[in-house]
Amino acid sequence: MSASPSAPPAPAVVPAAPAAAPRSRRKALGIIAVVVLLAGAGYGAYWALALQHTESTDNAYVQGNVVQITPQVPGTVVAILADEADVVKPGQPLVRLDAADAQVALQRAEAQLAQTVREVRTLFANNGTLGAQVALREAELTRAHSEVQRLQADVAKAQDDVNRRQPLMASGAVGKEEFAHASTQLAAARSALASAQSSVAAAQQGVAAAKEQLLAGQTQTEGTTVAQHPGVQRAAAKVREAYLALKRTELPAPLDGVVAKRSVQIGQRVAAGAPLMTVVALDKLWVDANFKEGQLKTLRIGQPAVLTADVYGQKVEFHGTVQGLGAGTGSAFALLPAQNATGNWIKVVQRVPVRIALDAKELASHPLRLGLSMTVHVDVADTSGKMLADVARTGAVAETAVVDQLASAADAQVLKVVQANLGAGAKVDLTPLRVAAVPASGAGQKAH
Repeated sequence: MSASPSAPPAPAVVPAAPAAAPRSRRKALGIIAVVVLLAGAGYGAYWALALQHTESTDNAYVQGNVVQITPQVPGTVVAILADEADVVKPGQPLVRLDAADAQVALQRAEAQLAQTVREVRTLFANNGTLGAQVALREAELTRAHSEVQRLQADVAKAQDDVNRRQPLMASGAVGKEEFAHASTQLAAARSALASAQSSVAAAQQGVAAAKEQLLAGQTQTEGTTVAQHPGVQRAAAKVREAYLALKRTELPAPLDGVVAKRSVQIGQRVAAGAPLMTVVALDKLWVDANFKEGQLKTLRIGQPAVLTADVYGQKVEFHGTVQGLGAGTGSAFALLPAQNATGNWIKVVQRVPVRIALDAKELASHPLRLGLSMTVHVDVADTSGKMLADVARTGAVAETAVVDQLASAADAQVLKVVQANLGAGAKVDLTPLRVAAVPASGAGQKAH
């Protein structure tokens, strides 16, 4: 039979080519091995140059000074002048309390100070009058002494006349009438002398009484001035106290910052010390990085650190410096410290907080918030620093001048009241007197 015309021709048999797959596979494996070796060598070099001298942790959080705004005097809230997320400046009013009672107390204290100043002025004026009275009494005493001396001379003369006439009367050279007249003059002179001597005694008593009154007045004013008199100082302290109580009805911001929390409401009756607001200074933040205890062996004060925040990602880096290592682990200061003296014990790796100061310029360009998570890498190549600081801090950690301004204003208010009641042109010095120390018995005393 002949082949069907629709059947396809039989395919030709192609001879098998040499196997090239094993060679390509070996080449690919070689390339992979080279890449792995290069990667391993690169990582080894990176570890030797960088990672070996780096301690890292992601258990780190932003911290800062949380300033509580609390009143120093009780009162009713009449105005709230700042809210959460508001930026505040030092001295800016935040909360205002009802000041009616404080205003009345200040007016009462000012009136008492004015009255005291005038009373003390009267004491000083009385001293001058009493001094004049002493001088007058002493002049009277001097005149009385002079009169006694004159009368003593008259008595002596009258006595001489009597003594001279008495022997002459027996011979009849002097009549009885003349002798009686001389005797009468002697008696009159003696009577006048006795009266003058009584006047001297009375004048002496007058001088003593005047001096006693002057001494009593000088006791209240000696060694002081009107403005420095203890009574005036006491009344001035009352004015300062009332003035400060009035000004403290307005609560100012003690520093630059942002209001983080407000818990006060209008019309609320608040007590002294009750927290009303919380202000955070976002330009003075730091990071507390909690490193494992095994990482502390190479950490030193002053080592540089690179930090990243989850809020900005890896593209934004913060640069800081290790400021100090904590004095204990977090669990050591817990409210209920762990008690490990038990039969069953599992070791837990402890962490110690390490404070890292941040660069102020970087913090200003990329602000952070309290509590944000941070990743910290500390360069520990230089271990010449110290683990614990051995130099005491010289400056203040934080300070404000708002309170000092209130004290100066209170002094100015006292000065104004005293000046108004002391008289025009009078110099006022309200500096409290300093009492000199009394020497010990027998020490520093001269013999009299």
